[in-house]
Amino acid sequence: MLTRMLLSLVLAWILCTTACDQRSAPSVQPLPSAGKSTDGLPTKAQPRLQTLKLWLGVNEIQAEIAMTRQEIATGMMFRTNVVESEGMLFVFGSPMRASFWMHNVPIPLTCAYIAANGDILEIREMKANDDSPIEAAVDTVQYVLEMKQGWFERNKVTIGTTVRTERGSFHQTFQRQQ
Repeated sequence: MLTRMLLSLVLAWILCTTACDQRSAPSVQPLPSAGKSTDGLPTKAQPRLQTLKLWLGVNEIQAEIAMTRQEIATGMMFRTNVVESEGMLFVFGSPMRASFWMHNVPIPLTCAYIAANGDILEIREMKANDDSPIEAAVDTVQYVLEMKQGWFERNKVTIGTTVRTERGSFHQTFQRQQ
């Protein structure tokens, strides 16, 4: 009972801190809702989200783009396979101190906490089905990229690497045009 209540509180906190300003995001259409349990947690994997090509140095990947509260809260829950050159990019409306967990994610992942300009600030290992929050050390995280565990190390992508998209910089891709 206490564990379920704690999980609900953590999910509520994540949802409250990850609100996105949809006007500042590229046009990604919300997909049908993933099932939810009575406590509001998803009960199945969400459908594949719209993708975008990303470049991390010389490495090209396809990233699903999670932008809505539901997409961000569900993330990679219940997925059982991650292809080596694919991941999920979580897009937030403004910089914050991100905190991710692996609730109902049965595969280990590695995540990069990324600044508004696309620079990787931190790279963190994430254990399968681990409910412990993995909090960023800084409050300037605006994007989080989850990849198959060890991808960043295997591809020599390190802190300070700038991530770009097929549309240009992160600012050009995700920010409102002034």
